[in-house]
Amino acid sequence: MAFFAEVCICIVWSKVDEDSAQLTTFAKRKFTLKRYLKIHPEDNVAVALEQFNHGDRLVLDSKEILITENIPVKHKITLEDLEKGDRIRMYSLTVGKAKKYIAKGTRISTENTEHATESFNTDSKKSAWQAPDVSQYKTRTFKGYPRKDGSVGVRNYWVILPLVFCEKRNVVIIQDALIKNLGYPGSESFTVNTTQLVDLYQSGASQQDILEASITMSPDQLAQKRVFKNIDGIKILNHDMGCGGTRQDALSLCRLLAGYVLNPNVAGATVLSLGCQNAQISLFQEALNQFNPGHGKQIFYFEQQKYSSERELISDAVKHTFLGLIEADKTGRQEAALSHLRLGLECGGSDGFSGITANPALGHASDMIIALGGTTILSEFPELCGAEQDLIDRCKKKEDGEKFSQLMQTYSSRAEAVGSGFYANPSPGNIRDGLITDAMKSLGAALKGGTAPVQGVLDYTERVNENGFYLLCTPGGDVESTTAMVGSGCNLVAFTTGLGTPTGNVISPTIKISTNNLLSEKMPDIIDINAGTIIDGVDTIQSKGAEILEYLIKVASGEAIPHAERLGQDDFIPWKRGISL
Repeated sequence: MAFFAEVCICIVWSKVDEDSAQLTTFAKRKFTLKRYLKIHPEDNVAVALEQFNHGDRLVLDSKEILITENIPVKHKITLEDLEKGDRIRMYSLTVGKAKKYIAKGTRISTENTEHATESFNTDSKKSAWQAPDVSQYKTRTFKGYPRKDGSVGVRNYWVILPLVFCEKRNVVIIQDALIKNLGYPGSESFTVNTTQLVDLYQSGASQQDILEASITMSPDQLAQKRVFKNIDGIKILNHDMGCGGTRQDALSLCRLLAGYVLNPNVAGATVLSLGCQNAQISLFQEALNQFNPGHGKQIFYFEQQKYSSERELISDAVKHTFLGLIEADKTGRQEAALSHLRLGLECGGSDGFSGITANPALGHASDMIIALGGTTILSEFPELCGAEQDLIDRCKKKEDGEKFSQLMQTYSSRAEAVGSGFYANPSPGNIRDGLITDAMKSLGAALKGGTAPVQGVLDYTERVNENGFYLLCTPGGDVESTTAMVGSGCNLVAFTTGLGTPTGNVISPTIKISTNNLLSEKMPDIIDINAGTIIDGVDTIQSKGAEILEYLIKVASGEAIPHAERLGQDDFIPWKRGISL
């Protein structure tokens, strides 16, 4: 276990030539010949960096290994004979065990391998953290929106949210009344202005004049007509909860929505309630006061059952929201220290390269942010299975290690109870691209968290209260996890993907980082940064991590718009804790 804390910057590259294999430090040396990668000297499998065919040979430690079957790129090659029950090791740790005899030179698959992990305990084994050199960033700033509580947003949004699904229709009507009329684009790539046609018709224009009229506007053109120049948009937090579920779900929803209103990217909020639902206004207000009683944000409440008509409710909500926008528009971008960056660390559509390119590169960026006094959050507890001991050892406080252990065990038992334990975590796409077991997937996913000490462990809907690196209990679903991290305070999200995942977040800009070159070339409309250049030898983990940080600073300043934000991928899914695992 002692090796895992160093894996993020000390992955070992097995360089193969005709005569011998040499070990070098992956983070500090570029690839030169791309055939396979043995991540750690103690591993008994390697990652295929290129397609291997039956009859191919590779040389490891001066020993020749015959490839016994076709092995696709990203999949894992056994480097020694394995008997039934033998442990399979990657990153120096157990990622599975052999279901039957596996000859060396064979592909690891679901047919010959089953789930297995290392045991863990809460006996602390802390070691001093070696922070990366961030001296060149000490005087750097970004241009953000300062809040009364001292936090800084990277966007300036007004949010409209229902406390119960019954209010979704009213929210949509309010959305339609405000967004385009105030110069904000919807989810479409362009807007059709039929009002102009009506004006032409009523003024007596000819058919030819109507046919020649320009009635479409791009989002950029629409933005030029924005009424409120300092308001980046009006965002909707629609959902299907608030009543009919458990009381726990209603309380969690209120806490999550309160976290969104308190997020630094939000200037104020319009809250709609029916009146009789489980998710009461009082629960929402209690959460606000618990989290941050001195937030100073404008929040307007509208309870439909106190109104005589829907028309009156909507009219009242629109007028108050408009007044709120006038006030929020008075706050513009100002220089802020990089310590105000709060980054969510996410991965989705992972592949066999995730744990050797994009994830460790993001982990290095995370460490840089922590060294600068900022905050990062790692979530998706089903994808930390096998990495528990390292994360426990990194906890600053023994009670946080114990809390993490308890949360992981509780989560695992609940998953087992519904027949979907951690062993079932890899998706069909994960398996197809070489992530055969949950531990194999998880150890690579955990690298997004770098090597920094764990400042705190948060249960779902709990919020960060000081800067540092945090663990947050969430499911493995991409959107549910991202939704939770933003609710806990993240003003930015970095999302690594190997297969391509078209998703984002409703209020926090989400940058997409490709694990491989092919995806970056195939889906350029969703990828912002390509970490596949690490495989090519163009970049190291460290150089790519620095590139990620530079891009985050530009996004935070409003100087760069990531594709997920440009495409309007405003995803928001609360976690129904007893159902979604």
